[in-house]
Amino acid sequence: MPASLPDPSRRALLRGRPRAEPVLRPPWGLGESMFADACTGCGECVRACPEQVLVRGAGGLPVFEPALGECSFCGECASACRVGLFGAVDQAPWTLRAIVGSGCLAANGVVCSSCRDACGATAIRFAPARTVPVPDVLADRCTGCGACVAGCPTGAIALAAAPGASVDG
Repeated sequence: MPASLPDPSRRALLRGRPRAEPVLRPPWGLGESMFADACTGCGECVRACPEQVLVRGAGGLPVFEPALGECSFCGECASACRVGLFGAVDQAPWTLRAIVGSGCLAANGVVCSSCRDACGATAIRFAPARTVPVPDVLADRCTGCGACVAGCPTGAIALAAAPGASVDG
């Protein structure tokens, strides 16, 4: 990691977290170590994002922020990059999938289906139940676009690498 960039593991330690949370890079971004080492922080990909879900993170590097909305996988970020930090946009953009946490209203007995309503890929279903139905993320349909993250009123949904995959894609 270049000396000018802060070390996320040290920052996490100071905040009382033993390990830094994974950084969500733009879709089709190369592996984290390659991305962080080669990115110039020019911000072209951030400016090119029509949904404005890419922001400048630590050290000025681009980060996908699903709380701001969903990624449409338009490929504008990849096209704007002059350094070549993105893979082929005709491939899967990443291995991110939605994970529903314990703060979910439905899981706590409150009727809510905002995640399902926000999901254009119909990757979240609510099976019929005698009590309040809880969301079930269909991993084979989930694209990791972040629509459900932005739509969750309690912030109970996060994106994480699919089981057996890394955040690097």
